[in-house]
Amino acid sequence: MPKPPSRESDRSIDSSPRQKSGLDRRLSPSQRLKRSLLFAETFDQKQRWVGRYMVLWRRSGEDTALRLGVITSKKISLRANQRNRARRRLREAYRNLRPYLSGDFDVLLIGRRDLLGADWKDILHEMLKLAQRADLVSDENLKKAKEEHGMG
Repeated sequence: MPKPPSRESDRSIDSSPRQKSGLDRRLSPSQRLKRSLLFAETFDQKQRWVGRYMVLWRRSGEDTALRLGVITSKKISLRANQRNRARRRLREAYRNLRPYLSGDFDVLLIGRRDLLGADWKDILHEMLKLAQRADLVSDENLKKAKEEHGMG
């Protein structure tokens, strides 16, 4: 069967070659917490730090590697699209700050209701603050992260 002719709208708008930065911030499946057993272990260790937009839980153990788990319950919103948006915001903030984090821990973030209406810089600032209290970021890396994200 012949291939249909291509239209202008089928082509990408940006035809420039993709620039590869030296830093890969993607979260691969191996960098995410998925199994409920790991979530339960995290809660059993009772290491949590509470903020206005999120709660950060820290899990230590043999197989930890700064993996991320995200929870947004119906307390945030009854609408699934809003809960998904909250999860995306938490994952994106973590992706941006992960290069500055260190330690043999896994991180579990639980979104709170105020997350949906928060400014992006406020979310980043709170995540950095919670990571600092949880000993996930050094003072030097904290300074670098604040400079890069304009939090002075």
